[in-house]
Amino acid sequence: MFIGRVKARVVATVKHPSYVGRKILLVRQINPRTGEEYGEPVVAVDFVDAGVGDTVLVSQEGGSARRVLGDKSAPVRSFIVGIVEDWEMAAE
Repeated sequence: MFIGRVKARVVATVKHPSYVGRKILLVRQINPRTGEEYGEPVVAVDFVDAGVGDTVLVSQEGGSARRVLGDKSAPVRSFIVGIVEDWEMAAE
């Protein structure tokens, strides 16, 4: 699971049936200490109505995503489970 920022909406005219009616977003991971984005963006199915610019909580448990979708064969790895308003890191 990671905190990320939604960079773009993914539009696909033809997609796997398990994606039909679902919003797909491109999310880039955020360093929780600095707030800076890093790494390659991931494609995530949105379950919380997030939008471009939102800070979100992303799960990368494909099995969990498939259970939520109700499709054991869904080609899903990442999905958005929450919109993050703020976070605080404990001092080391």
